[in-house]
Amino acid sequence: MKYDFNTKLERHGIDSIAVDAIGAEVSFAKAPEAPKEGFDAIPMWVADMNFPTVPAITEAVIRRAQHPAFGYFAPTKEYFDSIIRWHKLRNGVDGLTPEAIGYENGVLGCVASAMQAFTAPGEKFLMHSPTYIGFTHVLEDNGRVAELSPLVKDADGIWRMDYEDMDRRLKANNIHFAIFCSPHNPCGRVWERWEIEKAMEVYKANDVVVVSDEIWSDIILEGHKHIPTQSVSEDARNRTIAVYAPSKTFNLAGLIGSYHIIYNKYLRDRVVRQSICCHYNDMNVLSMHALIGAYTDEGHQWADELCEVLSKNVYYAYDFVKENFPGVETAKPEGTYMMFLHCEEYCKKNGKTIDEVIKSGWDVGVAWQQGAPFHDPWAIRMNFAVPYEYVVKAMDRLKKYVFI
Repeated sequence: MKYDFNTKLERHGIDSIAVDAIGAEVSFAKAPEAPKEGFDAIPMWVADMNFPTVPAITEAVIRRAQHPAFGYFAPTKEYFDSIIRWHKLRNGVDGLTPEAIGYENGVLGCVASAMQAFTAPGEKFLMHSPTYIGFTHVLEDNGRVAELSPLVKDADGIWRMDYEDMDRRLKANNIHFAIFCSPHNPCGRVWERWEIEKAMEVYKANDVVVVSDEIWSDIILEGHKHIPTQSVSEDARNRTIAVYAPSKTFNLAGLIGSYHIIYNKYLRDRVVRQSICCHYNDMNVLSMHALIGAYTDEGHQWADELCEVLSKNVYYAYDFVKENFPGVETAKPEGTYMMFLHCEEYCKKNGKTIDEVIKSGWDVGVAWQQGAPFHDPWAIRMNFAVPYEYVVKAMDRLKKYVFI
């Protein structure tokens, strides 16, 4: 393996919520409490990675920063060409043009713009649960109402969409706006083509505008493949607002910089109109060069190695949970580096609350995240984008001190 995913990355004092917020007060979420004496904290809550990013990114940013002028600028041809090439290389996308690509300060910023463009205050929107908490906050903070269609596990323990439930909720509530998460956070599903096709048929039958969050689309675990939502049919191509970013793949969230792909001109015009109303949906010049550095042949190789490392981490953790934590349910992730643990049976059998379980993990340095904000009051979300030795250490501590 060419790149180093094993060395512990020292992030204390380097502007990192993932480590510096542990044991501190933060405004946006409940951070893990500091561990008891004798335990180091393993950051497994915030959805960013504890690996150094690909050198091509730092080289590109440093190269641009060496020029002492940072005035007004516009996205370059190289920026658009990099995105077009990346989607061709990773997902086989043909026919993508610069006109379909638009900058977004973040995936949630695009969600907010689309929501303003296609819904009114008080209207409901459809999304699946468990749910990424950012969707809930952005839409409900803007006066919209979430209608949740629960994902269900099949006989093999795989999360599936309930298409009849989706259709029923859309019709009963006159819903024409939906959030689709692909791959799914926090469940880790990488949807198969037939699943996306069926979902898009439901949306088509109910005249629904779909925002497809595909920020995790580069982080696909061994044995699976991402299918872009817009690729499954001509109708899906024309009713979907797809949102991407290099931030999850290359750990660039602090630089800010996402983008949408919208083929339908009507949808694109409405989203762009809303996104410019605040006058602050503008790209940082360094984030542009970071994306260009990321979307190179070196970035492609690095991302492939990352997926290999994450597959090892996540599959080890999944097997360990299944073998050692009776009463804890989880589905085997297919993408992302997150795992969602459902602890209802364990808690009831052992007379514990979920808060007590979470706190016992924090006490021994397993800085995991509460699952209740994801619409599962018995759940815990864990991030396995850490060096393998820390995955092993975290699992051993949970076995010895928590799930006993």
